[in-house]
Amino acid sequence: MAETTGGEPDDGAAEVLDRPLPDGVRRRVVQIVSDGFGGLTIAELPVQLRQYARFAPNRRAKFAGNAMAAALETDPLFRQRIAEKLREAQPELVGALDSGAPPPAADPLDVAAAAYVLRPTGWVKLVTAAGEEALRADAERADEESRAELERLREELAEARAHTRIETERLRAELESAKKESESLHRKLRGALSDVKRGEAALRKLQGEMDTGRAEGQAQVSAAESESRRLKTRLSEAEAALEATRKAAREGRSVEDMRVRLLLDTVLDAAQGLRRELALPPVSVRPAETVDAVEPGRMTPKDIAARALSENDPAILDQLLALPQAHLVVDGYNVTKTGYPQMPLEKQRLRLLGQLSQLAAQTGAEVTCVFDGAELAAPVLLAPPRGVRVLFSKAGVTADELIRQLVRAEPPGRPVIVVSTDREVADGIAKAGARPVASVVLLKRFSRG
Repeated sequence: MAETTGGEPDDGAAEVLDRPLPDGVRRRVVQIVSDGFGGLTIAELPVQLRQYARFAPNRRAKFAGNAMAAALETDPLFRQRIAEKLREAQPELVGALDSGAPPPAADPLDVAAAAYVLRPTGWVKLVTAAGEEALRADAERADEESRAELERLREELAEARAHTRIETERLRAELESAKKESESLHRKLRGALSDVKRGEAALRKLQGEMDTGRAEGQAQVSAAESESRRLKTRLSEAEAALEATRKAAREGRSVEDMRVRLLLDTVLDAAQGLRRELALPPVSVRPAETVDAVEPGRMTPKDIAARALSENDPAILDQLLALPQAHLVVDGYNVTKTGYPQMPLEKQRLRLLGQLSQLAAQTGAEVTCVFDGAELAAPVLLAPPRGVRVLFSKAGVTADELIRQLVRAEPPGRPVIVVSTDREVADGIAKAGARPVASVVLLKRFSRG
């Protein structure tokens, strides 16, 4: 930035700056213009600066710095107005510059920037001196930074050398340890090679013994096969002789059996002819039945409850199934959903039927298991286990109703035991003469084995 103005000679206008304005001085000049900018009206501002009139000082210095510096250099009137604002803001600095004796404690950059705006006599020297001072300060600062960097690099070099020395010692120790470990491994390897050689010799010896044993075994097998063929021949001869003996015995016995059977048939025909001749009726009354006495009553399923047992005691079920011709009817899903509801329906059925099969084999009772057909998406392909009758209710008929039909189909007096926790089922079959038992009793009987 060079300055040539047409002002009066006594204000320093005749002086010319023959070098660019130092950066530090230029920044201070822009800051002076930005500070004085806000005190001017729109009409007092150059046309190119009026668009920045509403900017804050810092924002104005950032975005309009080049434009303000150019206007200050080319517009003497604008520079004079900025100089007046500077005189108002820093009267002491301005007075010292006017007297030709800048304050020694002031920042050289501030002095140079103020001199550039005010243009007192000798301002070029002040700006040049400030630039040289700034360059000298920059050089000193760079030199100081270089010395600090050099010192830092020296410290890093010393640390690196110390680290290298420590790492070298560690590597040497590791190398010594590796050498010792290598020697140990070599010794172990030599020992292992010796063991391998001994093992190979033992293996060759064992293979020889195995070959000898195999030859002896083959000889023994051949002898055993010869003996087996001889024994098979003798066995065939003995079986043929036995079969001949049996045949002869059957022929002799069949003649005797025929004679005895013919005699028995003659006696039976004579007895039947005598009964027809005498017109004898069949005997329906036994002599003991003619004696006048009180006969004991027969035990029924209802009599079991009179014994001193809890309703949930599986011993009750054992006593009920011990009755003659007992029939056990099981509400299948009622039992499985009481005992193991978390299992799929198919596995529930298989588990229950397996347990009922064991119970039927133990007690000899007739067992019928009823499942609700409404639970099925398709017909079940199931092979009922031994001793268990498996029934599914038809469409529109519940398992409870099928159980009631089974109970009604039984003759009066036959022991029928129905396993279900359903209160309605229990009440209905009790009225029909059957004995209800809770599902938990059957489950306890299963767990007892």
